[in-house]
Amino acid sequence: MPKISNKGKQMPESPIRKLVPYSEIAKKKGHKVYHLNIGQPDIKTPEVAMNAVKNIDLTILEYSHSAGNESYRKKLANYYTNQGISVNIEDIIITTGGSEALMFAMGSTMDQGDEIIIPEPFYANYNGFSTASGVNVIPVISTIETGFALPAVADFEKLITPKTKAILICNPGNPTGYLYSKEEIMQLAALVKKHDLFLISDEVYREFTYDGDIHYSVMSVPGLEEHAIMIDSVSKRYSMCGARIGCIVSKNKEVMTTAMKFAQARLSPPTIEQIASEAALDTPQSYFDEVISEYRERRDTLIEELNKIDGVIVSKPKGAFYCIAQLPVNNADAFAQWLLESYDLDGETVMVAPAAGFYSTPGMGLNQVRIAYVLKKDDLISAVRILKAAIPVYNATQTQA
Repeated sequence: MPKISNKGKQMPESPIRKLVPYSEIAKKKGHKVYHLNIGQPDIKTPEVAMNAVKNIDLTILEYSHSAGNESYRKKLANYYTNQGISVNIEDIIITTGGSEALMFAMGSTMDQGDEIIIPEPFYANYNGFSTASGVNVIPVISTIETGFALPAVADFEKLITPKTKAILICNPGNPTGYLYSKEEIMQLAALVKKHDLFLISDEVYREFTYDGDIHYSVMSVPGLEEHAIMIDSVSKRYSMCGARIGCIVSKNKEVMTTAMKFAQARLSPPTIEQIASEAALDTPQSYFDEVISEYRERRDTLIEELNKIDGVIVSKPKGAFYCIAQLPVNNADAFAQWLLESYDLDGETVMVAPAAGFYSTPGMGLNQVRIAYVLKKDDLISAVRILKAAIPVYNATQTQA
């Protein structure tokens, strides 16, 4: 029998999706499952985007330009200018989601065996993108005790080798919800300039900041034009996860020329979804005001409820719509599966994402879970009530075993 590749064997499973079969079994039993495991907002997609799709009048569904529709890129450049990010259409390539943008960034800047330093815990698919690109992830650990703040620059610097090509951050962070301050971004900027590295910043949650904190983009750092690469997406900003439209943005002409080769190799991003994404740029500010207010209330509700559980450690996220919670269990992976397979409270249970999959350091995050607060407040309260009741029952089963 022909064998699959070693690269295929090394591709990690998604900690967000690997428990799906167990949730399906739970639902077949008639149990209601509260999905805290995945960042799929229940917020409605802006009407302007949906109407653009409904009103499409095309006789041929053509390829777009490999870099994306010029009208969309021009409008997107204007959006970034309004965000304090000065770019033009030549600095933007539209991609099939932020995922493809990350693949383009890695493919354009790194060779087989090169290294990328990433603060962990980090978005689990960074492991997959790195494996697919033949790139080695070098983690620098942030801790729940500091709220997952940026590790000391000295911790980054001691990991830099001749193979190091880039530092990758997610700002605000998935899975931690941490928002890097301007000072932290400037520290990283100085470091990558000193060692002649790229600074890749995944900024898909830019709009989602709370408590008066402001997002500061790597594209706003003076003198970082040749080093900064920004990854973006419409998925969470406009609750358009299914559109699969993102972009890679950089002022570095060589990076963008190289990324364009990858863009040409996959021909073009989806046409209809670009039309929807372009229209979404006309979304009124009132939409974001309401969404951010709703997420802030959900965050506060979730943190308040989690703090009622003895032994739980959780820090209040500053952005995005995730948090990492440390639970008083010995193995969050086993606990998450047990919740779906063997536990319900009045016919209801909870699905969480085990956090070990968001680390690349073995043994880290074993008793942590990522929670996405993308459910209504009453559902969040019910979900945490189930967790509170389930933990002592699960620990009792472990003692008996």
